[in-house]
Amino acid sequence: MDDATSSSSPPRPKTEELDAALHAIGFEIEGVSPAEVTGRLLVTPTCCQPFKVLHGGVSALIAEGLASMGAHMASGYSRVAGVQLSINHFRSAALGDTVLVRAAPLHVGRSTQVWAVKLWKMDPSTKEKGPQISESRVTLLCNLPVPESVKDAGEALKKYSKL
Repeated sequence: MDDATSSSSPPRPKTEELDAALHAIGFEIEGVSPAEVTGRLLVTPTCCQPFKVLHGGVSALIAEGLASMGAHMASGYSRVAGVQLSINHFRSAALGDTVLVRAAPLHVGRSTQVWAVKLWKMDPSTKEKGPQISESRVTLLCNLPVPESVKDAGEALKKYSKL
């Protein structure tokens, strides 16, 4: 093995760098900006309830994760904290389906932000959005001070964001 190979580790995937919990369930972050965060998830046994459909808690995890990333960027990389999450489930996504996700701000204020997060089944024939499966609303406190111990928390987002 040469020195170049042994001394450098392979780059981490974007989702792994940005959100370990989303990475653990197989979620793929595609785009990040203060105006929109997008991604997709292949529904695997890891994210299913016993009836082999997407677990509602996974939809909630995705909503909170994407809204928090977007709010963090929209607040100039200050700390944010989710204070309320509501989610409506309209239909299921089955094992093997791909789910497309888009989070976008509804309100960006000085002390709070509200984000809408929509999930759709991907139409396998067109690879586009199919039926909507859920919609969430996430309210976050924003512009909180970033503790010194995690002052670099926004660096990975800055690396991938489209400002």
